[in-house]
Amino acid sequence: MLVLKGPAAFEESIKGSRFLSELFVCETQAQARELIKTQKTKYPDSTHVVHAFVIGPAAELIGMSDDGEPSGTAGRPALDVLKGFGCTNIIVTITRWFGGTLLGTGGLVKAYSNGAKQVLLKAQAEGLFEELVQKRSFTFAADYSLLKLIKKNMEQFTLYEVNEEFAEAVTVSGKIRADQFDAFAAKLLDLSNGKIHL
Repeated sequence: MLVLKGPAAFEESIKGSRFLSELFVCETQAQARELIKTQKTKYPDSTHVVHAFVIGPAAELIGMSDDGEPSGTAGRPALDVLKGFGCTNIIVTITRWFGGTLLGTGGLVKAYSNGAKQVLLKAQAEGLFEELVQKRSFTFAADYSLLKLIKKNMEQFTLYEVNEEFAEAVTVSGKIRADQFDAFAAKLLDLSNGKIHL
């Protein structure tokens, strides 16, 4: 299962109508609602802000809206593309500015599914996808004398968003692959003679 690392956008014009497809990282339904609200506020002159999202480790939460387009012509095609791509924790919004020419139901399905597909392909080409990995947050404090040794040993693990704060001791925080957490905790305990607890 793939997850998005950062936003992406794709724009095209079809018979005078402008379609702007945007991808965002989205991990909760509340986040999805907030994002949709933001997009509608951001583009007050648009005709429709269609969306589709897939959330959860097994892509178990899905949602979509045609936002005033004929039923089944916008949100569903975009959602089908997202599901077919094998990604999760993602939302696509496709904003349309009507150009005066009706596209018909077939034309709309094609426009919205293509918009979703193209923005996904663009994100993929820009290296914005990574494998979904269950992560756990961690924090520990260490003496300065141990820092060099600890940092050398940290290279054996898959860590994300590591942050160091320097005070009386060094406080290190970040995220680690969930399946490496216990081994990391044991390693720190060993290096510090039982003083460092993750």
